[in-house]
Amino acid sequence: MASAMIKCSFRSALRGRASHGTPAFKRTFASSAHHDEAREAAKWEKITYVGIITCTILAIVNLSKGHPHHEEPPPYPYLHIRNKEFPWGPDGLFEKKHH
Repeated sequence: MASAMIKCSFRSALRGRASHGTPAFKRTFASSAHHDEAREAAKWEKITYVGIITCTILAIVNLSKGHPHHEEPPPYPYLHIRNKEFPWGPDGLFEKKHH
C-alpha cells in the first residue's frame, strides 16, 4: 500500500505536479486559436473571391476572342453512306438540311 502511494507521488512529480495534486502550470486548451482560425478563414475567403473574379475575367477574354473557321471538307463519296433511310428523313438527326 505504501509503495503504491510512493509510486503515485513519484508519477505526479514527474508530470510537474506538486505533492498535493495542484498543477504546476495552467493549460490554455488553445482558446486563443479561435482568433487565428477566424483570421485564416477570412484570408481564404478573400483568396477564393479573387480567384473567382480572375477566372471569370480570363474566361470572358478567352471566349471573346475570335476563333478560326475551317473550310468545309470536300464531299468524299465514302462519307455519309446511307443504305437505309432514317425514320426522321434523309438527313441525320443533328445535321443541317441540304436542300
